[in-house]
Amino acid sequence: MSLKDKLAGNVLGFGSAPLGNMFRNIPEAEAQATVDAAWDHGVRYFDSAPFYGAGLSEIRLGDALSRHKRDEYVLSTKVGRVILDELEDASARDLGEKGGLFEYGRANKIVNDYSADATLRSIEDSLKRLKTDRLDIVWVHDIAQDFYGDEWLSYFETARKGAFRALTRLREEGVIKAWGLGVNKVEPIELTLDLAEAQADGFLLAGRYSLLDHERALQRLMPKAIERNAEIVVGGPYSSGILAGGAHFEYQKAPPEIIAKVEKMKSTAQRHGVSIKAAALQFALANPAVAAVIPGASRPERIAEDTAALKEVIPADFWRDLREQNLVAANAPLPVDNV
Repeated sequence: MSLKDKLAGNVLGFGSAPLGNMFRNIPEAEAQATVDAAWDHGVRYFDSAPFYGAGLSEIRLGDALSRHKRDEYVLSTKVGRVILDELEDASARDLGEKGGLFEYGRANKIVNDYSADATLRSIEDSLKRLKTDRLDIVWVHDIAQDFYGDEWLSYFETARKGAFRALTRLREEGVIKAWGLGVNKVEPIELTLDLAEAQADGFLLAGRYSLLDHERALQRLMPKAIERNAEIVVGGPYSSGILAGGAHFEYQKAPPEIIAKVEKMKSTAQRHGVSIKAAALQFALANPAVAAVIPGASRPERIAEDTAALKEVIPADFWRDLREQNLVAANAPLPVDNV
């Protein structure tokens, strides 16, 4: 069974990282209204992680989804971080390249641990925060360069011996339906695909397959994912917000060269009467390796925009224009290629 099957045909999911108070202190009512809006617009795949606000995202998502029957939605979360009762200064955490990302989240101490025991504890804790009795998919979170620098391979090895094997057992026992990595870099996924003993079902790749950044993923990752039947869930299709009217790229303030490229894309989109959001979502889904796309949102009105963007009819000339201007890679699959 493919990852698409396990996602029950949900090509548009809800990424709940913003619910962990990413970048700002989000009122509780606004967070709950955003999840409710996603449900009302037919979204039935929800993704979270303990890391998002030190458990805050899972708590908020669990509160909202507890009003619905568990069989009616697909749920994924992540392992690799254990949230303690002990408190720490949230603004002083070492998050590698993602400094200050959740400084408005809970102050509970976050411990990085990819061992088998920590994996099982993390799942148990997540089930409580999410108010559910089971998870459908579990991603091993952030074993990559952006968080661990030159030490990332050491963390990967710990996960290979610990989390990978624990999750494989849980899948074999029918406790979960699938597992894989949830990362912001392609290298850990490529490494996992080459392992003989770790048969991941798929991967959540954030930020590396978007209109703004996809060349590296196209080189080796996407073809190998298709070959191994390990499909990709694309996170961060708006590149941390810059493609949706925001100012962030890679979770930080966008640099001038990225802003300039986005302006060229927006100009092209306006010329063809196209929403840049629609272009971003439909670009990601045009790749045959992609099973779903999960933009994040913290405001209810964004959900309506996402669902409308998915349905928007984009003229073929727009895609050809992007390609002719070298605003997308020449070998990037585009919706026009299937027409």
